[in-house]
Amino acid sequence: MKDWDKELAKIDRQLGSLPDEALLPARPAAGAPPAAGAGSPPAPARMAGLLARLGLVTALGVGMLFWPYPARCGAGLFAYLAAVGVLVAGGAWTAAFSWRHRSPRAHVFSLLLVLWGGTLAAIEVLPRLGYAIPTEAHPAAWFCN
Repeated sequence: MKDWDKELAKIDRQLGSLPDEALLPARPAAGAPPAAGAGSPPAPARMAGLLARLGLVTALGVGMLFWPYPARCGAGLFAYLAAVGVLVAGGAWTAAFSWRHRSPRAHVFSLLLVLWGGTLAAIEVLPRLGYAIPTEAHPAAWFCN
């Protein structure tokens, strides 16, 4: 069994022997652009990737308004909900990418797409769970009779 007090004291001695410059990363000069990580693409390529992701998810979000198949119950409903799930996942994926690459407008728009997908899902799911009043377009049944 290890004596952790001795192990931690050993680590403290090793850290105490190092100069402060070795423990802290060097700060970039004022006005210098932040260094891109090793192997990361240049800023225009990252922005193009972000806009491509955002464009695809936005197209899906708009396309959900024009869903061409009946989605009242059964397989059509589950296909619609799967597409809504892809919309939410794509919005979250884009939000994470835009957060990582410091793009606030794209991040907010991505979160709005996640909210839009959640709204579309709620319109279909809540009447079937009893939390909303079923209508002719959104009945309480999951499966068709």
